Amino acid sequence: MGKGNGKSRQAYKSKNHAHPRRFQEKKLESESGAGVNKLPVKTAMWDFDHCDPKRCSGKKLARLGLIRSLRMGQKFQGVVISPNGRVPVSPSDRGILDEHGAAVVECSWARVQEIPWSRIGGRHERLLPYFIATNPVNYGRPWKLNCVEAIAAAFAITGHRDWAEEILSHFSWGQAFLQVNRDLLSVYCQCTDAESVTKAQNDWLDKIDKDYEERVAKKANGDDIWLEGNMNHLHISYSENEEEEDEDDEENNSHEEREGVCEESVEDENENEDEGSEADNDGEVKYNAQ
Repeated sequence: MGKGNGKSRQAYKSKNHAHPRRFQEKKLESESGAGVNKLPVKTAMWDFDHCDPKRCSGKKLARLGLIRSLRMGQKFQGVVISPNGRVPVSPSDRGILDEHGAAVVECSWARVQEIPWSRIGGRHERLLPYFIATNPVNYGRPWKLNCVEAIAAAFAITGHRDWAEEILSHFSWGQAFLQVNRDLLSVYCQCTDAESVTKAQNDWLDKIDKDYEERVAKKANGDDIWLEGNMNHLHISYSENEEEEDEDDEENNSHEEREGVCEESVEDENENEDEGSEADNDGEVKYNAQ
C-alpha cells in the first residue's frame, strides 16, 4: 500500500505540475518572439524611451524580435529614416537596404529638440515621401507615420512589398496602411531614383491642391462636398482597445518641423481631442521630401 501510494502521489505531482512548467516555457518563448516569422533583413531603432511601452510600435516590434535597439553614438550602415536626410528613400536604395537594412528613430515629437542627432544616424539618411498614416492615433493624417509604418514604407518603395506586409501584420490596423496608400506606393515604386520620387510626390500634392480647390468651388455653388467622402479615409475595423491588444500580445505572444522623427503616442485618442495640437503631435513620423 505504501509503495502504491507513493506512485500515486508521484503520478499526481507529475500530472499537476508538469503542465504549468511547460506553459511557462512556452510563455518565455513567446516573449522572445518565438514562432514569429523573422524578416530576412536587418531592422533597428534608436529608442529614447519617451513612449508608453504598451502603445509604442517600435517596442512591440522589439518584443517580437523584429527590431533591435541601437546605442547612443552607434551609427547604422543601412537606410536611416531621419529628419537629417536630404533626399527621399527610392527604389535605387534597394541594394543598401538589402545588404544593411533599415533603421528609425523612436522618440516623442514634443521632445525632438532633446535628440543628439549628431550621435545617431549614418551615411544613408533618407526622408520618406508623402504618405497617409493609418495608425489609431493619427489615422487619415498626412505625414504622421509611426515607426512600423515608416519601416514598411521604406520596404515597399524599395520593392519589398512582402516584407512590408509581414512587419505590418502584427498590428490590427497594419494592412490598412498599404490599402490607403496603394496608389502612392504604385507611383513611387515606378520611380528610379530620389529625384523622380520627389517629382512624383510634388505632382501628387499638386493634384490634392487642385481637388481641394474644386471642392471649395462646389461648396460655393451649394453642393454637399462631403457626399464624396474623405479620400484619406478607409473603413477599418480596429480592435476595441489597441492597448489591450498589445498587452495580450505581451502576455500570450509576449513578445517620428517638417521632415521626420519616429515617435509613439502616450495619449489615447480621447486625450488627443481634449488636449489639442500638442497631443496630436505625439505618435507620429512626419516626413517631407520636397
